[in-house]
Amino acid sequence: MIAMFPSRPTGSPISRRALLGSLAALGAVGAAAGHVLAATGAPITRVIPATGETLPAIGMGTWITFNVGDDTALRAQRLEVLRTFFALGGTLVDSSPMYGTSEAVIGDCLAQLEPPPVFSATKVWTWLQMMGEGQMAESRELWGLARFDLMQVHNLLNWEGHLETMRADREAGRVRYLGITTSHGRRHDEFETVMREQELEFVQFTYNILDREVEQRLLPLAAERGLAVIVNRPFRQGGLFPLVETHPLPEWAAEIGCANWAQFLLKFIISHPAVTCVIPATSRLDHMRENMGALYGPLPDAGMRARMIRYVEDL
Repeated sequence: MIAMFPSRPTGSPISRRALLGSLAALGAVGAAAGHVLAATGAPITRVIPATGETLPAIGMGTWITFNVGDDTALRAQRLEVLRTFFALGGTLVDSSPMYGTSEAVIGDCLAQLEPPPVFSATKVWTWLQMMGEGQMAESRELWGLARFDLMQVHNLLNWEGHLETMRADREAGRVRYLGITTSHGRRHDEFETVMREQELEFVQFTYNILDREVEQRLLPLAAERGLAVIVNRPFRQGGLFPLVETHPLPEWAAEIGCANWAQFLLKFIISHPAVTCVIPATSRLDHMRENMGALYGPLPDAGMRARMIRYVEDL
């Protein structure tokens, strides 16, 4: 079955503002002293602590949105979404064998965008270690790549065995970075143990303006251990929009260059100093443009972040 859902509701005029509106807002705001960390025309990037390599702070997830099977029209639409993502400064694309046909669709799109500036990130997701090697090989074939930039153990499933296989793959030149993932706030105790005890370069977990549990343990530990952090579910799979879009975007959001709620929610996430990249998913060009608008302009400082939290929690 093909699952198609927009990344957020479509009824609000605010959510329909395209990138031109975002850029106009950025041009209209000056440096708001005391409320911004930086203002620049360049994309916001973050350093991968293990190597010093930089990544744009807004990436792209593919859960549900790229699971469109062999439908030619839907694949063509996803091609334009991916083309727009790259054109607006993104590089990190995240997927998983769990995501239906998403990896095959990504590979089809990448083949039409050569040479794409992609930072390729996927996962291994199987109970058996002996099945993991074949699954990762199949992912390389589906993406059309000889080497992944990042391979992650999906939701810690048999992480001991798969990390062993992934390290062998790195020795063989089939992957650059290793990581683990979780989502929905699950298994944080075990996740913390793996973060402390294993040699990793990346971790991925849920973080957004209302789900902030990771601020207490996982984000500080990632900073301490020198681990890059990918954030999933930044919009609660679209669930935050029905809450916020019935209310006006606060006027003071212009101080951090936000023209819509997507940028407000994403800038909150990427302004945390331990966050490397956030991966919102969408099947729509207008939503992709909105998301990528958060990759530019000023970011909130600690005081502004607290103000953002209060505003959303009071809605």
